[in-house]
Amino acid sequence: MSKAIRKFLLSMIAPALLLVSGGVSASGASVDVHVDIDLGNQAALQRGARTFVNYCVSCHSAKYMRYSRMAEDIGLNEELVEANMLFTGRKVTDHMLVAFDPEDAKRWLGQAPPDLTLVARSRGPDWIYAYLTSFHRDADRPWGVNNPILPGTTMPAVLSGLQGEQEMDADGHLHSVTEGELSEAEFNDLVKDLVSFLVYIGEPAKLVRGSLGVKVILFLMVFTFLAYLLKREYWKDVH
Repeated sequence: MSKAIRKFLLSMIAPALLLVSGGVSASGASVDVHVDIDLGNQAALQRGARTFVNYCVSCHSAKYMRYSRMAEDIGLNEELVEANMLFTGRKVTDHMLVAFDPEDAKRWLGQAPPDLTLVARSRGPDWIYAYLTSFHRDADRPWGVNNPILPGTTMPAVLSGLQGEQEMDADGHLHSVTEGELSEAEFNDLVKDLVSFLVYIGEPAKLVRGSLGVKVILFLMVFTFLAYLLKREYWKDVH
């Protein structure tokens, strides 16, 4: 096998190896958690939307999603969204954009926080869940926290008031040192709902694609049965 062919095959195989090794993040610790996302759970999506607008959208945009589209998809009326979820001075028909200028964000935080519309598709729900639950104290970092899933992260632990603070021991294990407003189970449920919402905004069509697929399969089954009856009728006199 020539060197050129080997190089070509390696370039094709390497991305596949990265995909199948989904348990390891792009940098940092391995992600050994799995989150079952149920986009049919409308209440979870609503709770996730509430957490997103309260804790995320002040810094992170979801620029490909409109508030009105979100409301329609997850069973909220626009008046409710306008009264309880619009904190940036925007209209319910606007996209979910941040309230402050990206240049200010870069100056204050070191870099502008990324848009989160497609983060669940690029990182995966397991990675996001592990990241949001793994902040720990680190006096050497500007915000006093670090994260083993993304070492050197510039994001502050915005959910620490709910979770409490954690420390990492010498073996790399996290343990709680202060209590938050929520119990561990309640906090994990909150993060799971938030991740569910991020999965939804990454591909809103998933909400209807599943039910549409069932309808198509049922149609094909009925059509096949009718086609069989028609074929039998046409061929009943042929021996």
